[in-house]
Amino acid sequence: MDEFVVYVLYSEKYNKHYIGYTSNLLERFKSHNFLGTKGYTTKYRPWVVIYTEFFQSNKEAIEREKYLKTGAGRDYINHYN
Repeated sequence: MDEFVVYVLYSEKYNKHYIGYTSNLLERFKSHNFLGTKGYTTKYRPWVVIYTEFFQSNKEAIEREKYLKTGAGRDYINHYN
């Protein structure tokens, strides 16, 4: 069974957060920090993982990711850095 991870990245250099979800955190992290050539995360490297949550279903992970992108969710995240 697949496991899904909601994660929060933080760029200390730019004081930026990025919220996402994946089924392979290590590969996704490498993409954000090293392999990707376009997109939001390439502009604010380097990133560190400051928060993770694990889920059994894709649906649960998407719902949590959406919540963390709300004002209340961002307030919750701000306690981690």
